[in-house]
Order: sequence, then structure tokens, then C-alpha cells
Amino acid sequence: MTRHLLLEGGAEFPEKASGQRGGRMSAPDLRAIELAGGFDARICILPTAAAPDNNHKRAGNNGVRWFQSLGAKNVFTADVIDKASANDSALADLIRNSRLIYLLGGFPRYLGETLANSLCWQAALNCAVITGSSAGAMVLCEHYYDPYEKKILRGLNLIPNACVLPHHNNFGKAWANQLMQLLPNITLIGIDERTGMINDANDTWQVYGAGKVTVYKNNQIEIHAQKDVFKFTNKPGG
Repeated sequence: MTRHLLLEGGAEFPEKASGQRGGRMSAPDLRAIELAGGFDARICILPTAAAPDNNHKRAGNNGVRWFQSLGAKNVFTADVIDKASANDSALADLIRNSRLIYLLGGFPRYLGETLANSLCWQAALNCAVITGSSAGAMVLCEHYYDPYEKKILRGLNLIPNACVLPHHNNFGKAWANQLMQLLPNITLIGIDERTGMINDANDTWQVYGAGKVTVYKNNQIEIHAQKDVFKFTNKPGG
């Protein structure tokens, strides 16, 4: 089975489906739904990253409402909120039987460490589309930056030799110079809010949404806008 990845820069959901703040990810999210099999596909929201401040219920419900507003008919949350629930076999089965998994934003280190080597994460790897927004996108790479402890940590490594800078048009771009020094041979991927990038065959990526994707590699910067198709090497120094 071909697995597609969708990385989003953040500000993913409005408080209400018709809200004006956030929730402007319709272009990448609709493409993800299409790749998952259409509006009848099972979509599972993982609110793990929002659990440390007890925000997972609200954030998860916002995600359900948002995907329903796009036309999804079978969307639900799986309350993977700690190590115990991440290794719950019933939740793992729920995830395994889904077509699209969506990792919400929040606390990246909590998300990465909760999912790492867990039953639920192993189940998620069977899904056709794995999506992460903000913290969710960060942990899908080999490396991620924890802004709370100001440390580089190892992610879930679906994208080797890469590190995402979410909210790039807001605060993420301020991390770029420091991370280029700390990770000199790694591709940094700055993703604006309301913007996503989806992989396809031959390691190519396409940009969807209102903003841009900025790629930092070997002291060079590439900027890609909506509908741009681009490729970056995952090999160190390449």
C-alpha cells in the first residue's frame, strides 16, 4: 500500500466549522480525504499533543467538526493521551482500521514520546494517509525542535534527515538560523500556517493552501507556493 504524508504548518481548525480563525486547510485536507478513499473513508483524529494542558477533548472535537464540514462522513477521535492509552489494543485496532490519521498540534515532545514504539503508532503506520499539523508534522520527521526545552529531539522518522519548522510565517522562521547551525546536514522545512505539503510518487511534494513552504538546505533557500511540485533529498549532505 502506498502511504501518503501530509505536513501542515498549523492553525488547522476553527473553534466552529464556520469560524474565521484557523480551519483554512481545506485544500490540503480535501486532497488527503481523496487519497484516503473519499468522503466515506474512516478518519481518526489523534489529539495526543493537546493532552498535557487537558485540551484534547476540545481540540479533537474541533477536528471532527472541521472534517465533517468538508464532507467527511466517518470521522472520530481516538483518545491516545498517555503511554497507557498509546498501548491500548482496542485503540490500536480503531486506528488500524482507519484510512487517514490526523495528529493535532500542541506539545511536540509529549506527542513524540507518547507515540514512539507504541501499539497505536504501529497501527497508524498501516494507514493510507498520515497527517500532522504543527507539532504533529514536527514529530513525523527524523528530528524535531522542542521550543519549550530548546532541544533537538529524535522524531518518528517517517521523513529521514528532515526537520519541520511549523507556523513559519509567524514564529517558526525565527528558528531557522539556529537550527541550520545545529543540524547542518539536515533539510529544514518551513511550512506556513494554513498550508500543507503532500508527498507523491518519486519523493515529490506538492504545496496546497494559502501560504508557502520554505526549504533550507546547504545554505540555500527554496520557496514554493500553492500547486508547486518540488523534491528534496533525504540524504545527508545531498
